[in-house]
Amino acid sequence: MKLLTYIIKRLFFMLIVMAGVATIVFFITRIIPADPVGAILGGNAPPELVDKMRHKLGLDKSIPLQFVDYLQGIVRGDFGVSLKTNRPVLEDIKEFFPATIELATAAILITIVFGIILGILSAVHRNKFIDHVLRVFSILGVSMPVFWLGLLLLLVFYFHLDWVPGSGRHSLFIFPPRITGLVILDSLITGSWDALWDSLRHIILPAFVLGYASVASVARIMRASMLDVLNQDFIRTAKAKGLSKHIVIYRHALKNALIPVVTVIGISFGSLLSGAVLTETVFSWPGVGRYVVQGLLFLDYPAVVGGTLFIAFLYSIANLIVDITYVVLDPRMHV
Repeated sequence: MKLLTYIIKRLFFMLIVMAGVATIVFFITRIIPADPVGAILGGNAPPELVDKMRHKLGLDKSIPLQFVDYLQGIVRGDFGVSLKTNRPVLEDIKEFFPATIELATAAILITIVFGIILGILSAVHRNKFIDHVLRVFSILGVSMPVFWLGLLLLLVFYFHLDWVPGSGRHSLFIFPPRITGLVILDSLITGSWDALWDSLRHIILPAFVLGYASVASVARIMRASMLDVLNQDFIRTAKAKGLSKHIVIYRHALKNALIPVVTVIGISFGSLLSGAVLTETVFSWPGVGRYVVQGLLFLDYPAVVGGTLFIAFLYSIANLIVDITYVVLDPRMHV
């Protein structure tokens, strides 16, 4: 019962956050010194055609009335029609979201595997050479800009070495089957091995670039958590019983050390979904992030607002799941 009350409370706060994001995004798009009608029709359009388009888009109303219409549309699940694609924004998001979720999932898998392993190695070999190397790796991961790392890896592994493709989800003459929209999963389901191999080659670089900072963060937190657990009394007792080092680390210490890491991983997944904007732009990855960027360039207000709200919603849901998981994993947490 307490857990249910906690979930309801968190959902309430999530609604407040979403309302705040919706308000901020709306007014930011309205104060930008640019005219979307001019971007659509061009600078030489007849005045009567401009007025007609402004009326069609509702831009001839006052800002408060536009805000009311905007909120009413959100409540109805209507984010408007994209000025660029001339389709409902939700349909565009539905088309582009599988690419984003696929990229974020690949990045979080890289984060979980490498972050945990590197954190354990760093803790077990504390203050030794491998620990110092991993510390430098972590500092670079946290401090290096995503777009710069993406361009650097493209220059090395695509332009010079030609080991991986440069951009997109698949090659021009590869046509993956579409079932779920997730190219790798659809290729596995249908047994399209050429498409599977091609899509894996395309996702390697963007997934690594997107997940690098998270790998570094998880590794550092895993190291700190593991060191803390290794100094606990029950670990000393396990060692005193004559248990091997591997059993002590992986059976006794790891389970307890993972509790704070779960929170970071969950938050990282939300961050990867929202942080995919730069990565998708650098690698021409057809996801929601790139959709929002193109909307900004085209002054496509409905696309920008809808895409931003969708990303904020995903981030909020990820945080909610993390909080619930943390409470379930750690009984000491009070709900």
